[in-house]
Amino acid sequence: MRIGELAQATGTTARALRHYEDEGLITSRRAPNGYRIYDEDVVVRVRNIRHLLVAGLTLGDVRAFLPCLDGDVVAAPPSDRGIQIALDRLAVLDERIAVQIEARDRLAATLRRVTEGKIRSVA
Repeated sequence: MRIGELAQATGTTARALRHYEDEGLITSRRAPNGYRIYDEDVVVRVRNIRHLLVAGLTLGDVRAFLPCLDGDVVAAPPSDRGIQIALDRLAVLDERIAVQIEARDRLAATLRRVTEGKIRSVA
């Protein structure tokens, strides 16, 4: 299957697939014309990669799941390592969210302060 067909079958882009290949998550072989050719089983692997990315993991995190990517990642029981990776990623996301909430609160407070008189005079 060519890259465009794989992209369509997995709901991703050819660019993302090339990136996954550069990261060592999927492999292809080259046709005589230089086109990438993927085996049919790569569809499952790419869908699993996408599932883990949508869940909030990074490609670096996904790399730890390489031995499992060709099976049913969603239904498989999680490994201790997989759980730890997810917990670590969750902590990073929680920290980023807290920083963003603080920035939002500062911006909202500043807007309230600078618009207080202007909003009243317009009304």
